Amino acid sequence: MFFNSATFLFGFLPVVLGGYFLLEKSGNALWRQAWLLAASLVFYAWSNAVVLGLFLPLTAINFLLGKRLQRCGEGGGKWLLAGAVGLNVLVLCYFKYANFFVENLNAVLQSDLFIEKILLPLGISFITFMQIAWLVACRRKEAVACNYFEFLLFSAFFPQIVSGPIVYQRETMPQFRKTRSASDRATDVCVGATLFTMGLAKKVLVADTIAPWANQGFWAAGVDQPISLVAAWIGALAYAFQLYFDFSGYSDMAIGVARVFGIRLPLNFNSPYKSESISDFWRRWHMTLSRFLRDYVYIGLGGNRCGAVRRSANLFVTMVLGGFWHGAGWTFLLWGGLHGAYLVINHAWGALVERWKIPGAWIFSGWGGWVLTFLAVLVSWIFFRASHPAEAVRLLAGMVGSNGLYVPGDALFYKSSPSLMAMVGWFGWEADPQFVLLACLIGLGVFVTVLPNSQQLLARLEPGIVTYGKKIEEIPPAFQSFAWRPSIPWLAATVGVFLWCLLNISNVSSFLYKDF
Repeated sequence: MFFNSATFLFGFLPVVLGGYFLLEKSGNALWRQAWLLAASLVFYAWSNAVVLGLFLPLTAINFLLGKRLQRCGEGGGKWLLAGAVGLNVLVLCYFKYANFFVENLNAVLQSDLFIEKILLPLGISFITFMQIAWLVACRRKEAVACNYFEFLLFSAFFPQIVSGPIVYQRETMPQFRKTRSASDRATDVCVGATLFTMGLAKKVLVADTIAPWANQGFWAAGVDQPISLVAAWIGALAYAFQLYFDFSGYSDMAIGVARVFGIRLPLNFNSPYKSESISDFWRRWHMTLSRFLRDYVYIGLGGNRCGAVRRSANLFVTMVLGGFWHGAGWTFLLWGGLHGAYLVINHAWGALVERWKIPGAWIFSGWGGWVLTFLAVLVSWIFFRASHPAEAVRLLAGMVGSNGLYVPGDALFYKSSPSLMAMVGWFGWEADPQFVLLACLIGLGVFVTVLPNSQQLLARLEPGIVTYGKKIEEIPPAFQSFAWRPSIPWLAATVGVFLWCLLNISNVSSFLYKDF
């Protein structure tokens, strides 16, 4: 079940909300939590009830191990924690990487080993990370005391279970226990519905619209069809913005749905394409993953405590592991390796500039830093999306003009945007679809780098938990008038956008991060 499906929008969510509001009025927190837990388990098992056979025992084992770690004395439990974390990693590796390892082993040894195709349980990567964070928090005595019923609710809470955000137990557990006033409930519903609608619009109106553009470009590279510079840039930019609006949209919807129930989840996106350095990018993109990798991988490896060389090695290893977490494939490892190299170069350059006061270094800050960062991220996304490294190389070759700058009347994108070209024709304009698509993508680039994001628009009402920094960034002065407020224009805009989304939901498309 996806957030952008009619089943969720008109069946599951209204029923769960109605029951939850009725139980809230009764004042019985236990029944309210039980209803939310039952709904979450139904949501998780909707497409395949068998997954509960893994999820329930795994959470029970982790709960018991966490309780045992809490009873360990100061400095104790080291090996128990290592074993507990290892168990979770082993489960994740089996479901996510077993087929990959067997395929590569066969290729190296020229053997014929065979295992059945293993289906990936929904949200197993995000669930595993949350369980590991719980175990570490228990040993550090940072976890909030709870029983198994509450722990299961934290683990199964349906807005976060498919693709995050990655939540720490101490962040949401106290929220499940609180009682809201009527005023708080009204605020939560308004903020949650607005944020959900923004996310739905990102997914349905933008990400799903430009997805065929990206698919066509990567398809051409995959079948070794020569692709011109213009067409290659369309494919690469389309995927960069598809991924941005798809995952950012999902995060907004997840945080919005949770907020309707009075639960603030951690914010997960903060205009990452505004970043002026690769370090800044990782403080803005998939912020809860960045936080987890920093807290439990980078710092665990030693962080920056052992000198510059060791810090660089730790950064690189952390990002390679982060890449492999995204998927069992060499392209994901290359993507992680690229970002590891980017971060190492970024830190080395910063240290060099600070020490030697290099003339002209300013060119790599401000707009220069933004351009360089975006291009570096764009190159990495090509490897992230490609099914094989050779496919990525062919698309990159097209982007530098190795197959020519432009092919007039290239049929590659003619069927990718019929409604868009019909609109252009309605105005009486005659233009090659390639340039129409490229203009739209440049417009999206302006949109994500200039306009305030969803959390800035709703900042006054604290839509979620701030992941980096002490508060949400201030909305630019030029856009102050667009900040959310309880008003007729905002209500009309929200309802209008929601209806527009409904008119465009023809085939329910999955979220890109569902399988990561």
